[in-house]
Amino acid sequence: MGRAFEFRKARKLKRWGNMARVFTKIGKEITIAAKQGGGDPDNNPRLRVLMQTARKENMPKENVERAIKKAFDKDASDYKEMNYEGYGPHGIAIFVETATDNTTRTVANVRSYFNKHGGNLGTTGSLEFLFEHKCIFHVAKKADIELEELELELIDFGVEELVEDEEEIIIYGDFAQNAAIQKYLEENGFEINSSEFVRIPNDVKHLTPEQRESVNKLIEKIEEDEDVQNVFHNMAEEEDEE
Repeated sequence: MGRAFEFRKARKLKRWGNMARVFTKIGKEITIAAKQGGGDPDNNPRLRVLMQTARKENMPKENVERAIKKAFDKDASDYKEMNYEGYGPHGIAIFVETATDNTTRTVANVRSYFNKHGGNLGTTGSLEFLFEHKCIFHVAKKADIELEELELELIDFGVEELVEDEEEIIIYGDFAQNAAIQKYLEENGFEINSSEFVRIPNDVKHLTPEQRESVNKLIEKIEEDEDVQNVFHNMAEEEDEE
């Protein structure tokens, strides 16, 4: 099992605080995908897989339809995807992904969180090299498929690791290859339950429980912001979560 699996285990233990937060996050992603590639899921692979993700999270159909409609509403807010990078307490690198209709508000808020919790916001791109940008697909198991065979098939599509997890196969691949991986899975009859993009740290820093607490306070504050979609960091998970 590689780093991706360990990362997945850790991430699985920390879900978004409540269902409304999950729906807001997915809704923004759907709106952005529809604006970029059109509102017809048959012709928009990213939208298609996001709708599957919404279904898996039990997001009401009307919420999904509203999010798609918002992409073409001239009076609706236009979301921009912006990333912010900085260091938290004890030198922990923190990468923040946002979807915002007001970048001035968002950067001011994110900067204030760093400043108030013993960190500092850096320049865009300054910490990107510390993380690997990956795509993750969750697909339903097929009775006639061998995991090793599937892994060999998918190597050419930028897939680096496959993991069995209950009734699913979790596929980790290079972010740039996400469209090619999705196309292969769909053309070969795999049912995609959901997908996500993540940033996996190249290396992690181990902290004491007290140090971890101060970093977690900053991360939790950032995650509470309505413009924030994802927060990634290079702090090692607690020993009992490894």
